[in-house]
Amino acid sequence: MQLLLLATPAHADRIKDIATLNGVQSNQLTGVGLVTGLDGSGDQTTQAPFTAESFAAYLDQFGIPMPSGQNFQLRNVAIVSVQAELPAFTKPGQNIDITVSSLANAASLRGGTLERTLLTGIDGEVYAIAQGNLIVGGLGVEGADGSSITINVPSVGRIPGGAQTVREVLTAFNIGEHITFNLKRADFTTARRLSKAVNDFMGAGTAEAVDAVSVRVRAPADPQARVAYVSELENIQVEQGEASARVIVNSRTGTIVIGEHVRVSPAAITHGSMSVTIAESFGVSQPNPFADGETVVVPQTAINVTEEDSRMFLFDPGTTLSDIVQAINAVGAAPGDLAAILEALKQSGALRADLIVI
Repeated sequence: MQLLLLATPAHADRIKDIATLNGVQSNQLTGVGLVTGLDGSGDQTTQAPFTAESFAAYLDQFGIPMPSGQNFQLRNVAIVSVQAELPAFTKPGQNIDITVSSLANAASLRGGTLERTLLTGIDGEVYAIAQGNLIVGGLGVEGADGSSITINVPSVGRIPGGAQTVREVLTAFNIGEHITFNLKRADFTTARRLSKAVNDFMGAGTAEAVDAVSVRVRAPADPQARVAYVSELENIQVEQGEASARVIVNSRTGTIVIGEHVRVSPAAITHGSMSVTIAESFGVSQPNPFADGETVVVPQTAINVTEEDSRMFLFDPGTTLSDIVQAINAVGAAPGDLAAILEALKQSGALRADLIVI
């Protein structure tokens, strides 16, 4: 069992580390293309006929028609999904990384080349064109007898700088008289402190907290002046508000994270365990030599019940984090038992914190 204590010492963070600018975010691009040059590890077109149809449409762009009514086995071609993240302010001509993953039954994309693929945004417009040789970290090997071994995932690859942008995504950075900082973690205290820090640095009335997430700041209209202005703002130090009291339990790994402000009301807890062991064996019943009987096998069952001494500990009013940790260590609870204890405390109303099981 791993027990972690989550404390939040008072220290200041830069605005750029705790907030983002409204309207300045990356955009997701997607596309569907073909990977060629595979060494027999591509799609089996009998099970994925759309691969052959896509390949025929691709060749048709170059004036190469494919005969209709024929079933082609394109084992060196795979239909793939292409994904990319277009950062804010990316200009036409700049390159971005792309991820390529198989859409059908290709065994591996290793050694393949992505043919020209159009990447579109949520509005349906083309923002980048992808193409290039794949880097595949996975490996798959199959023997003649059907045995196989696979390392990682060979049906997914990446192409660093594999897409070139052709269109810029417009942002709201230079629009309006204000810019808005959105906190990464909603907190009224942090929003108030952020607006106060900006006002102390830039002058009263410059910033105002809109809600627990957004802080609106007056900004100059000139784009060049606005860039310098934001550069000054994002380096202002702000002390974040402390998070609410929480206990996080990872039921799979047994990791427990207890927040600094967790408190427990007066409560008594007993913890014990009982183990029941059932062992079944077989004995042979042998009659006397001159008796008129038969040899038979007789089942013998032994049941053993063992119960550990129950242990009880008491939480007094205002129990702190260190008291909880000492009690948990003293009881020697297993991860499953500890989760049950915390859940029982929560249900009884003694645990003054949010209990989150992941």
